[in-house]
Amino acid sequence: MKNSDPADAVADSGAAAPFRPVLTRHAEAETCADPSSVMTLLADSDATADGFTAYRSTFAEGAVGAPAHFHTRATELFFVISGSLRVLVGEEVTVLEAGDFLAVPPHTPHAFAAAPGCEADVLFVFTPGMGRFDYLRLLGRVMRGEADGKEIAASAERFDNHYVDSPVWRSVLDASE
Repeated sequence: MKNSDPADAVADSGAAAPFRPVLTRHAEAETCADPSSVMTLLADSDATADGFTAYRSTFAEGAVGAPAHFHTRATELFFVISGSLRVLVGEEVTVLEAGDFLAVPPHTPHAFAAAPGCEADVLFVFTPGMGRFDYLRLLGRVMRGEADGKEIAASAERFDNHYVDSPVWRSVLDASE
């Protein structure tokens, strides 16, 4: 098999594609690190005609991923590559294990963290996509103390990331401490 540009396959098929194939090599992917996780940025909406945004997060043992929040336009997809991820969906908390898949529709409160005593490696996909890489970069800066957390609240509409209070999620986190 010859090594060719993935875009050639689309051109050869005769079908009109909404965007060129996206190939992100691991060695060339941008990463955003904070004290508890590393996010590998794979494909943002500008490369996919707003079709999707994808990134991979590797959480350290016991790392808190995201507080309770929802999206008004995007469905968030989770695929656990390895480890275990504790997830709030609505008012229910469950643990996703390696190989598990979860799709959280718009307007559904959710939160996630590495399960107690576990690391987690997770692929996240948002569809439709919308420039979320700038949000992930901001989040990393806030977690490292390089930016003010108020910037996250101010960006809620831009990034379709709306934080909510969840007594269920708070009680789960309090029990873990």
